[in-house]
Amino acid sequence: QVQLVESGGGLVQAGGSLRLSCTFSGRTFSTYAMGWFRQAPGKEREFVVGISWSGSTTYSTDSMAGRFSISRDNAKNAVYLQMNSLKPEDTANYYCAAQRFGQGSSGNYAYWGQGTQVTVSS
Repeated sequence: QVQLVESGGGLVQAGGSLRLSCTFSGRTFSTYAMGWFRQAPGKEREFVVGISWSGSTTYSTDSMAGRFSISRDNAKNAVYLQMNSLKPEDTANYYCAAQRFGQGSSGNYAYWGQGTQVTVSS
């Protein structure tokens, strides 16, 4: 069974940066697409960025492109979300998700982590 554990969340001032990590276990990481999602209080969960299982393709939400990026390290079974120029509206619980042989787009993720909270102060 796939297990995902996020870390790296916290409190940051507007304009600052954070890097979230997600560690993967239970299956062969290199065969899974990985995605990052977020959910703010009272709002639906939204897709942030994703990376294909091969690492050759990434997807991002237009509103976050240029500020947020995803990378993966197959040797460490980890995926990272680099967030720059953070805004108060980026405050949310951030989740990573996995999809076997996926392309990293916004849908069809089978496995989810518990999330890590990011709070951006103004």
